[in-house]
Amino acid sequence: MINNENIIPLAAMFQAGYLINDIAYHGNSNQQAFDTCINSILIIDSETVLDVYGDNIQNLKVGFDLLAHMFNKENKQRDMDIARYVLGIVHLEKKLRKNKDIENKLGAGITRAKNQAETFSATHENVIANLADVYAETISTIQPKIMVSGEPSLLTDTNNANKIRALLLALMRSTVMWIQKGGSRWDLILRRNKIIEEAKLIQYRLD
Repeated sequence: MINNENIIPLAAMFQAGYLINDIAYHGNSNQQAFDTCINSILIIDSETVLDVYGDNIQNLKVGFDLLAHMFNKENKQRDMDIARYVLGIVHLEKKLRKNKDIENKLGAGITRAKNQAETFSATHENVIANLADVYAETISTIQPKIMVSGEPSLLTDTNNANKIRALLLALMRSTVMWIQKGGSRWDLILRRNKIIEEAKLIQYRLD
């Protein structure tokens, strides 16, 4: 089921996937889009879905642009990588829900990072490194692991690796919200045209 509430976290999921791909292949990413994804991890309580993303749908423009042109033939390899990350995390989210020990450890790690961010900032390299560790110690221990494709020299860079792991954590954050709002992996398979249609309507408002 695709609705106004779950199209927002879905766009955030694909935005995180897009940024992972950008860092893995180019070593950089859209800073505003990156900040939005990282901040979303640390917003534990919110009144609305959009509050998690800075209460501004413009912060998810990268994600909505991607959804609106999903699986464009010109970007086939890029889109396949991004879809693999998204579907991989969706699969792991189901396993995470069944593992209360890892779920509790994840919650405690995010709370520590949230407290740390109050001293530094959400996107300070120390906080990003902390979030990367949280991912490595929790979600990354669930099989199968998400394998990120990219340039070897960029993937082995510590800062890039930390950002990618933190973005995978952000992807999980949005996936949890997407599921809570009625989303399912079958939407990505059976309702692709509806997703594109809804994303284009929002994209039109953003342009």
